[in-house]
Amino acid sequence: MEALTPDMITVLVILASAIYLFVSEIVRIDVAAIIIMVAVGLTGLVDAGQLFNGFASNAVISIIAVMILGAALDRVGIMRRVAAFLLRIGGRTEGRIISLISGSVAGISAFMQNIGAAALFLPVSERLAERTGISISRILMPMGFAAILGGTITLVASGPLILLNDLLAASAQNLGVEIEPLGLFTPTPIGIALTVAGIAMFALAGKWLLPSVQPSGSTDAPDLAATYGIDQTIHAFTVPGHSPLAGQNVQTIEAQRKGIVLLAIDRENDLTRAPTAEHCITAGDILAVVGPTDHVEHFARTEQLEPTSNAPFAALHDDQHAGLAEVLVRPGSDIVGKRVIELKLRAAFGVTLLGVHRRGTLLTDDLRQIVLEAGDVLVLFSPWERLQTLAREAAFVVLTDYPAEPPRTNKTPWALLAFGVALSLVIFSSMQLSLALMVGAVIALISGVLTADEAYRAVSWKTVFLLAALIPLGQAVEDTGTAAWIAERVIGLTSSFPTWGVQLTIALLTTAFTLTISNVGATVLLVPLAANVAVGVGASPAQFGLIVALAASNAFLLPTHQVNALLMGPGGYSVRDFLKAGTAMTILFTAVLIISVNIFA
Repeated sequence: MEALTPDMITVLVILASAIYLFVSEIVRIDVAAIIIMVAVGLTGLVDAGQLFNGFASNAVISIIAVMILGAALDRVGIMRRVAAFLLRIGGRTEGRIISLISGSVAGISAFMQNIGAAALFLPVSERLAERTGISISRILMPMGFAAILGGTITLVASGPLILLNDLLAASAQNLGVEIEPLGLFTPTPIGIALTVAGIAMFALAGKWLLPSVQPSGSTDAPDLAATYGIDQTIHAFTVPGHSPLAGQNVQTIEAQRKGIVLLAIDRENDLTRAPTAEHCITAGDILAVVGPTDHVEHFARTEQLEPTSNAPFAALHDDQHAGLAEVLVRPGSDIVGKRVIELKLRAAFGVTLLGVHRRGTLLTDDLRQIVLEAGDVLVLFSPWERLQTLAREAAFVVLTDYPAEPPRTNKTPWALLAFGVALSLVIFSSMQLSLALMVGAVIALISGVLTADEAYRAVSWKTVFLLAALIPLGQAVEDTGTAAWIAERVIGLTSSFPTWGVQLTIALLTTAFTLTISNVGATVLLVPLAANVAVGVGASPAQFGLIVALAASNAFLLPTHQVNALLMGPGGYSVRDFLKAGTAMTILFTAVLIISVNIFA
């Protein structure tokens, strides 16, 4: 192929325009991708009948399915438990959290598609960000990069590595040489080196490379405890037989002990939330108490209570089940002018009043006797399902965003079954990835783990359109011969380099093609060329082919990789954020790849 054809020139112009739109961000990145798709269709580079095939591609359908599976696991609370476990062992230090979650997702990516691992850990990362106060943007990018890096550890973890043996066998036949097939764990030491280097880079240099941004459209609820100066720590005490509290009712206790509120009482494993004023305390009860720490300590000391760590109040600590809420007294409602005690909030709604906010002041003393005024804000501690009941009353306006439903823990076995079936089909069968994952998604839907509406909401349609719209551009680059023309020219010019120089050229060329077409397309195109060059310079065709398959994962510079596209919206990233961190990762990946391939392969 001696010269560029008109179609090839057109492709290069569109490709350059796509890169400009992505980097400049004149329009949103998914809109830019749609513009590029339309341009490819209008120029006739891809037949109009095939232009929209990307929306039904294996990769896009797989992403949709895995998002639904991830939402199903999150809906039953599994991801919250995973996040809580990681938080317990990782603490709240940013470097440790990043290393822990990145290492976890990389290990999973070694045996399943990296997009699946990233999608499953997306809700875990969000929970960790909520609980640690670390910006989600500083967690998601390292997690996503680790998912991509984990795909280099085994021969079944990514499309390029899965295809490698078949491509090498075809090259061996064409070149008349013998190439031994690679084993499942042939790339493992190289992949581990790449993964460790990538995680270490973020752990050590993340504060300079990672952005701290608020995702667009995010409306994090204000910290009500901080806003009102309320200590919502739940203290658990057992009432011994000699305690003065025995025989007293809740109203008397709270009226005589300033700042003390009883959230719940457990009596012989029978839990009473928001106990009513008449509820009497007996010896052996376990109390859930909130209030200022010094007041609680004084209360426990004077009433001779015994602290206990074996308290049955786990649901009260879980912000998916209960928490602080603001409720406005609607002007003109029939409760204006009434005393709080007349509302019977505990008996009627199962909520506990902690204070009344009125004209900039929080009233906490003798709450039951406060006469309500229009515009008062009641600060409540409430199980979310009880808050839904209160929200239906015309007299109240709930100001706080809260989970519409608690986790469907009764559906946990079905969620695990859906995930287990999908994962087993991916690993142990030859079923197409998208179909295998959709089997799991269907199980989650028909079992009621998710409703159809929840499944639709779980899908990031921005990601779907971004990926599907870019597929025709990659197809045009390949079909017009542009990719082959570039590859032949570059490899031809570097064939006289030392072996490591040729390896570096192949790795960089693969990286460039991965960013502009696809990792599978780059691998299919470049493995035969790399094998041919290896024979010419007296090197191992298998080694050069492995470089191509591994370098096809070096896709960090732009959010065109499936994983990067998935995380762009939730992380609130711009293309510049990927260019900054991705440049450092690309350089590190390339250096570690060339060194480790020559050591281990």
